[in-house]
Amino acid sequence: MIEKILTVQNRAGIHARPAAIIAQTSNKFESEIMLSKDDATVNAKSIMGVIAMGAGYNTQLTLQVTGPDESEAASTIEELFNSKFEEE
Repeated sequence: MIEKILTVQNRAGIHARPAAIIAQTSNKFESEIMLSKDDATVNAKSIMGVIAMGAGYNTQLTLQVTGPDESEAASTIEELFNSKFEEE
């Protein structure tokens, strides 16, 4: 399992568009991809789950990836966060 701390860097936080990008990207991988904030953990492949976390600007999330393509999946999701979901 790979675990990383990711920070929401885009000012608008994770709203519908970034949540859709996270879910669509996550669904390209076989691995299980989970995002956690405080005590809540959601499947990153679920748009509604990602939106429901209510992750605003500068929120820290824990990414956990387990599976055969976990390394590639973790770095791809991390890059989405680092690129601010190409919003800015």
